[in-house]
Amino acid sequence: MKIEQIFLLFAVAVIALGAGFAISFFLKKRTESQNANAGENAVKLLEDAKRESETIIREAAIQAKDVVYQAKAEFEKESIEKKRDLQSLEKRVQQKEENLDKKINLFDQREIEFSKREQGFSAREQLLVQKTEKIEQLVEEQRKQLEKISGMTASEAKALLIESLENEAKQDAAKKIKLIEEEAKETADKKSKEIISLAIQRYAGEYVAERTVSVVPLPSDEMKGRIIGREGRNIRALEAATGIDLIIDDTPEAVILSGFNPVRREVARIALEKLITDGRIHPGRIEDVVHKAEEEVEQAIKDAGEQAAFDLGVHGIHPEILRLIGRLRYRTSYSQNVYQHSLEVAFLCGIMAAELGINVKQAKRAGLLHDLGKAVDHEVEGSHAVIGAELARKYGETPKIIHAIMAHHEDEKPNSVLAVLVQAADALSGARPGARREMMETYVKRLEDLEKISTSFSGVTNAFAIQAGREIRVMVSSEEVTDETAVILAKDIAKKIETDMTYPGQIKVNVIRETRAIEYAR
Repeated sequence: MKIEQIFLLFAVAVIALGAGFAISFFLKKRTESQNANAGENAVKLLEDAKRESETIIREAAIQAKDVVYQAKAEFEKESIEKKRDLQSLEKRVQQKEENLDKKINLFDQREIEFSKREQGFSAREQLLVQKTEKIEQLVEEQRKQLEKISGMTASEAKALLIESLENEAKQDAAKKIKLIEEEAKETADKKSKEIISLAIQRYAGEYVAERTVSVVPLPSDEMKGRIIGREGRNIRALEAATGIDLIIDDTPEAVILSGFNPVRREVARIALEKLITDGRIHPGRIEDVVHKAEEEVEQAIKDAGEQAAFDLGVHGIHPEILRLIGRLRYRTSYSQNVYQHSLEVAFLCGIMAAELGINVKQAKRAGLLHDLGKAVDHEVEGSHAVIGAELARKYGETPKIIHAIMAHHEDEKPNSVLAVLVQAADALSGARPGARREMMETYVKRLEDLEKISTSFSGVTNAFAIQAGREIRVMVSSEEVTDETAVILAKDIAKKIETDMTYPGQIKVNVIRETRAIEYAR
């Protein structure tokens, strides 16, 4: 860049010099053609032009020297900086070389250590092989001594054990056959008991009092007097508006609502809670609050029916059917909530339909509607299956759905896969442990007893009751229990369960022996 400036200044000087000579030549020519007086002026102009050109040349030379000096200084500065960078780079290279030398030395040391360890491991391996051979010899000697003491060879002992197990298996098979025959005889008795139980529940006798009452807490016992009112006007107005009996006794800070209709009982509970919260209790106010409570309960019933259809992905159901499904929230059957039971049956139908490759949504729809008649069976005469089928027919359900509802309790012989699915799902939901009649405490106690019996045997590390208590999974130590003794342990646990416990159906004893070998890759 600086050299180009020098050449530029030199070119300017040359041009200025040429211009001066051109001007002088031009003036000289003019002087020759002019008169004598003009000659003096031309000479003067020529001299001025020469002086001006010499001045320009000197200035250009000075500027050129300055540019050359600055370029030289900058070049020397850049050279010093590059030299400094080269020196620092050389130092870094030297440091890296030193670090590499150190690492190489460290690797050499580690290689020596690994060689020593490898020699140690080889010695240990040889020692282990020797010990293993010695143990095998001892085991063989012990086996020979046992055969000598018992007077039987190992194969003879195995044959004796197998014969014993075969005899026990035959006895178990005989017991199983007898059990099946007894269950077949008891089927008729069981069916009659179910019909009687259903009739009793629909009648709402005293034994189901815990299912026909609701308890409303009070802020204080003084509120009882306000609920009763002057000469009993308030309590009579509330009973007349709701159709529910109010029981106000010595129970501290509580009022009992008694009535078989669960919807009306829920209306009475909500209305009474609103009156207690508001504090204004009189016949006119009671009628308004009961009316609002009825609207709330009706909306809750409608929302419950719509939510059930939404959860199952079933659409196009008549609004009146959805309302009846919502009413099932307040209906129980053998202490099981019918709304939850219907959802469970629908899900089970959908799962089994998917496995069989038939219409899943149709199966869920039939499962949801199978107990539809229970929403009104205390108001209409007849079996709830027949009532539900008539309601489904009334509100436009398909013949397949109507038949599945009608046939789920054999009121009509099943003639389709869908009807059989609904029957099976209804039985699964109603018969699972904890769903009906069996108390939760009894159920949990049975599971605890199962695990306690299993862990009482030697060699058992853990026991887990699964499948709602229909299977006990026993984990044993692989060092204390062999594959052969695991079979005997399973039979011993089963016998102890049969002796010490009372339970419905059968319990599967599953003994698991596991051997693990663990190593780490480093």
